[in-house]
Amino acid sequence: MGPSGSLIQKAPRRRRRKLTFDYVSFMAVFLGLPLAIFLIFVISPFAQAVYYSLTDWTGFSPEMNFIGIDNYVKLFQNSTFITSMGNNILLAIIVPLVTLSIALLFATLITVGGPSHGQVRGLGASSFYRVVSFFPYVIPAIVIGILWAQIYTPSGLLNGILTSLGIDSAEGFAWLGDERTAIWATIFVIVWGFVGFYMVLFIAAIKGIPAETFEAVRIDGAGRFRTAISITIPLIRDNIQTAYIYVGIMALDAFVYMAALNPFGGPSNTTLVMSQYLFRTAFTKGQFGQASAMGVVLAVITLLFAAAVFTVNRLTGGKDDGGRS
Repeated sequence: MGPSGSLIQKAPRRRRRKLTFDYVSFMAVFLGLPLAIFLIFVISPFAQAVYYSLTDWTGFSPEMNFIGIDNYVKLFQNSTFITSMGNNILLAIIVPLVTLSIALLFATLITVGGPSHGQVRGLGASSFYRVVSFFPYVIPAIVIGILWAQIYTPSGLLNGILTSLGIDSAEGFAWLGDERTAIWATIFVIVWGFVGFYMVLFIAAIKGIPAETFEAVRIDGAGRFRTAISITIPLIRDNIQTAYIYVGIMALDAFVYMAALNPFGGPSNTTLVMSQYLFRTAFTKGQFGQASAMGVVLAVITLLFAAAVFTVNRLTGGKDDGGRS
């Protein structure tokens, strides 16, 4: 009994977990091993890249001198690198937004965009649309790039179609050789290659929503657009967030698409991205130290992008309204 006469209950002492063989082996396999793999194959290479970025290493000799942050100073004084970073940021904003908007639209039409009476279902022949939309994703990215590079040539398929429709200004037009269209033509190819995959991802997420939810909303008189905005999107918010991060990371790289469509960075570097400039700096100029600095900057931008997506999702109610989040 305490000084004031009230009974004071002692907090129960935590019992020390007995170190049985089963417990130790479980922790070693499911915690120790993944942690060791993560440290060896993720953290260690990144730490090495940071160190190399502080040296003048050429990549082809054992000599390297520590030069501090000189590589980073040179990078941010390099107009070509600034241009490539701007192109990456543009891709990280536009590509996820357009890709996921189209994918979500198609997924909604295929799952719940059908007749407004009877059982909730998607449009007719939805399986056909699903297969056709997913088809570009099974093609390797390099093949997609080469394919569209041929379509975009002045004598290619696109100009042929536009000319046959009476658009004479398209005759002989170089879509990837003009500063006004090079980056947008490239963005179209990336979006075309990824819409199908994320459409299938969203279809699976929408199918996880109980049908009774859609039927209740329909009985209350909500139309398709209202249902999509008020029910579908909030309930699959976590899927959208995850997809946005994946597409954004891909857009911040985009090396394969750029190497196939614009191997030299496009007209006036309008399509040059950091990964492309990094490769050129490392393997053409032999400046691995500076290339490592580019890699570190790209990694930091990627982390900031992921943090921004999480923050926006939380500020817009993701934690409270996003289902299980």
